[in-house]
Amino acid sequence: MVRSSGIQQAREAFGKRLREIRKDSGLTARELASRAGWHESKCSRIENGRTVPSDGDLRLYAQHCGVADQAADLIATARNIDGAFVEWRRLERSGLRRAQESVLPLWERTRNFRAYSSWLVPGPFQTPGYIEALLRAIRDRRAVPDNLAEAVRVRVDKQRVLYEGARRFAVLVEESVLRHRIGGPETMAGQLGHLLFTATLPNVSLGVIPVSADRTALWPVEDFWVFDEAQVNVELVSAFLTLTSPHEVGAYARTFSGLAELAVYGPAARGLVSAAIDALD
Repeated sequence: MVRSSGIQQAREAFGKRLREIRKDSGLTARELASRAGWHESKCSRIENGRTVPSDGDLRLYAQHCGVADQAADLIATARNIDGAFVEWRRLERSGLRRAQESVLPLWERTRNFRAYSSWLVPGPFQTPGYIEALLRAIRDRRAVPDNLAEAVRVRVDKQRVLYEGARRFAVLVEESVLRHRIGGPETMAGQLGHLLFTATLPNVSLGVIPVSADRTALWPVEDFWVFDEAQVNVELVSAFLTLTSPHEVGAYARTFSGLAELAVYGPAARGLVSAAIDALD
């Protein structure tokens, strides 16, 4: 079966991580294979992403390299690789509606949402007009089957999570997000006004990172969502990335915390949104 280049890249990156662990232990590939009872080439195949290691392989790898405490994280990472990288063309082969529906179970079971965006207003805070403009552009750019109206309805309906249950949303956006014109001035004015409203909800924290913030230590990164402490979703140009290994979720959680320190909140954040509305004139 032909593998996605993204999956293969993930396997190679995982193999590189294993190789670094082995080198830090002082073992050669041949020595590790001998201790684990493998064919002498197996270690090399795993480290170059050509052989998929089993859970048992990774336990032995961690044990003989003196990092048995990392075994669970290595296993979680390996299990996640095949399902982590889903190309948009695969997810959207029947249209945009399926992509919107695919995340509903995750959204319904999550209680603590953290979102960061450097390009767009995050989904639950989007107006129907903003959603339609975005999805129409995606439909046209990726040439997917046209079920735009259905996809918009699913995305709007998903926003019920803002008002149902004991869910909390911590949202960070770059100030530039407020200035990116999506759907024209009227649509954008409505979107920014709606963002001001949702920021007043008791379960929502809106932070805006000003363009004047000192970015020496932490610059803008890819858009991502952290769902509880269990999963991170990242939208790439070519694919939808799902991360569940503890160290990767932790890395994004720490990045979110660092970005949060750069943001302004309350009246200062609302002032930046209002200034963006005024600039539409």
